[in-house]
Amino acid sequence: MSMALSGRPADLRSAIDRFLQERLDGKLKLLADDDPKRAALCAQFDFTTWIDDAASRVGQIQAVTHALKATHPYARGTSLYRPPASLPAHSLVGSHCLNDDFTGDVVGNAAALDVYKFLRIDQAGDSLLELMRAGDADLLAALSEDTAQAQAWMRAFTSITAPRGKLSSHTQAKQIYWLVGEDSRDDAGYHLLAPVYASSLVHEVFQTINEDRFGETAKAARQARREGSFSEEGVHEYPHLAVQKLGGTKPQNVSQLNSERGGNNYLLASLPPLWVARGVTPPLRTDTVFKRFGRRDGVKAVIRELRAFLESNPPPTMIARDFRDALVLDVIEELFQLELQLRSLPPGWSASRECDLPAAERFWLDARRGDTDRTFASQLLAIDWPKDLCDRFAAWLNSQLSEKLTMGDPEHDYWYSLLKDQFEARRRGGAYD
Repeated sequence: MSMALSGRPADLRSAIDRFLQERLDGKLKLLADDDPKRAALCAQFDFTTWIDDAASRVGQIQAVTHALKATHPYARGTSLYRPPASLPAHSLVGSHCLNDDFTGDVVGNAAALDVYKFLRIDQAGDSLLELMRAGDADLLAALSEDTAQAQAWMRAFTSITAPRGKLSSHTQAKQIYWLVGEDSRDDAGYHLLAPVYASSLVHEVFQTINEDRFGETAKAARQARREGSFSEEGVHEYPHLAVQKLGGTKPQNVSQLNSERGGNNYLLASLPPLWVARGVTPPLRTDTVFKRFGRRDGVKAVIRELRAFLESNPPPTMIARDFRDALVLDVIEELFQLELQLRSLPPGWSASRECDLPAAERFWLDARRGDTDRTFASQLLAIDWPKDLCDRFAAWLNSQLSEKLTMGDPEHDYWYSLLKDQFEARRRGGAYD
């Protein structure tokens, strides 16, 4: 560090130095130790050199909260930066509902996104951009001993939130004629609205839904529900959730946050819930309950999502594996919901001549028959029906996914192990006492 700094200015300078060093190290790893390009690369990441270059490139990108390109990646109109506090408050959900620590987005040249990552460096809860917008004196000192130079850099960086050119829409942007007059036949009685995508709000919704679906707290709550045990946390469900992909194979062309989401944007079902009251009937005249199970709306929806995810050839990362497992556990949760429904029937229904279910499914779904049927009770204790049931479930799931995918023994064994673990957890929780 060239400047003799102490206290908060030193902390800010150290945070910037760490950012630059991490980026430099990542690039040096790609070069051999004797590569002559290493010296030039190190010079490029000299503090003053890099900051001055970043300040010259910041004009290639724009910080926004509402992005136009989400409507169409080739739209060339105006995107907006409107912090929540600057928006009028009203009773409907909108960007004004976000907190002061909202996540801003950025649009423009993807090659200059490192500048925005620099401005997002967090120091004690504040980003560098927020500190620059506030004219922070300590950050000014951390940037340069030359106050005029530091002020010029800060002016350049804070321009990232300013509109680019005149406010304009585009032929590939959405436009809506909104009636403000009394006569719909009067062309002069309309305002032409150009809605832009509330990117910061969409990102907050996406993160919230993902946490509710795949977060550790959500997993624990669902596990408790499967085991029939108490949980202080509730389970959040989003029925008929859809995913809209923006940007195709290049989501970064839409915006930075869209790229971080892999182009995925959730769409909530815009319809009231439909309640269908159906009496629970025993699964008679069928050789497996999995035929009925596969027709359940919740099961079909999750299987579709799981199949689409696996067919997309996801990367072999922990995030992808957790996502896959969460979907399979959702299928298993539906299986236990079916179990609860059929176990609510009067015991003994599986003794009917019309019941063609295999023994494992009878023992599983009509266990209370053993209270009055001694032969059934002795068989129930003697046979490892969960093992057979797990095997049947794994084979069924493989068949559901095998239209475009190769499903073999490794997949079968993995689905088998997931359900086996859930059965054992439920047994420990007393579900089968």
